[in-house]
Amino acid sequence: MKNGQFIGVKTTRIYCLPSCPARAPLPQNIVYFKTAAQAERHGFRPCKRCFPDFPYGKWIDEGASVFLMGPPEFDFLQCLKFLDRSPLEPCHCIEKGALFKLEKFEGEPVLLKIQCREPNTIRIDFLRYHPKKSIRAQVAKYVWHWFDLEPDLRPFYRMAGRDPVLKDVSRNLYGLRILTISDLFEAICWAIIGQQINLTFAYTLKKRLVEAFGEGIYFENRRYYLFPTPRTLAQLNVADLRALQFTWKKSEYIIELAQEMVTGELTKEKLLEHTEFETARKKLMQLHGIGRWTADYVSLRCLKDPAALPVADVGLQNAVRQQLGLSQKPTAEDMAGYSKGWTNWQAYACFYLWASLI
Repeated sequence: MKNGQFIGVKTTRIYCLPSCPARAPLPQNIVYFKTAAQAERHGFRPCKRCFPDFPYGKWIDEGASVFLMGPPEFDFLQCLKFLDRSPLEPCHCIEKGALFKLEKFEGEPVLLKIQCREPNTIRIDFLRYHPKKSIRAQVAKYVWHWFDLEPDLRPFYRMAGRDPVLKDVSRNLYGLRILTISDLFEAICWAIIGQQINLTFAYTLKKRLVEAFGEGIYFENRRYYLFPTPRTLAQLNVADLRALQFTWKKSEYIIELAQEMVTGELTKEKLLEHTEFETARKKLMQLHGIGRWTADYVSLRCLKDPAALPVADVGLQNAVRQQLGLSQKPTAEDMAGYSKGWTNWQAYACFYLWASLI
């Protein structure tokens, strides 16, 4: 891209690649941005002809299907194993090596079938109907970010191969990527649901919540669900969630969170405006029900903070105990010591250690 710049058009508030086939704007109406994210922070929308937020080269559009060209350090089956860790998961399902997922794009529910075409390549098929090109581009971008295909993991593997905690898991799980939760509301809700309960019951509560209040569609005798929206849950009262066996406090936290998001007081975009992830964590911890562990978890799974590390997480501590053959799980203080060499790869180290327990 010439000079690494994106072109923003002040009259339309749209930004493009320099190679965009659209009619060239007048010079006085042009502003330049170094990144797509910078353009969007200034209120510009991506062009639907050149797709500057997800340019060609990362994806191939064949109309009925889209293909993502992943990096060499990517193993779809490793990621699928993590996504398949509970049969109670209500927001996606896995059958015969294929991942089925319902998501909304431009207000339309789109049912996706995602599978491995060949090493490092993902094939996305559109079930029910073939969406327009702008939605296909958004789907490609969504799956690319869901599987965290952007980072170059070679430095992580070099570091992990020398680390006593990570050397075995990094070899055994080679190609695994952090499976992100792109929606901030869903990420925080899932973290709140999982507080101080085992994983099986957490999935049970999530399933009840999604099936009770999430939008769904039928396709070939199966119902697929979207996670409930903040607007839907903001209208509930505590008794509605208590009926699903949520605790009183968790019911309050989730409803209050939904109301914060409906008003626009809390958004993912506002959190990412902060140049320091620690500032975003502090903003999250101002919300009721969100302590350090929850803020770290959301930073790792949703905000993509490479240094996020919930040192007090019991699963993480048990994974370290298992890798080192310790007689008891390490403390949060011990975890800080073990992670000294993981600089800017703490999130990946944590995710690999979680996955080692499956």
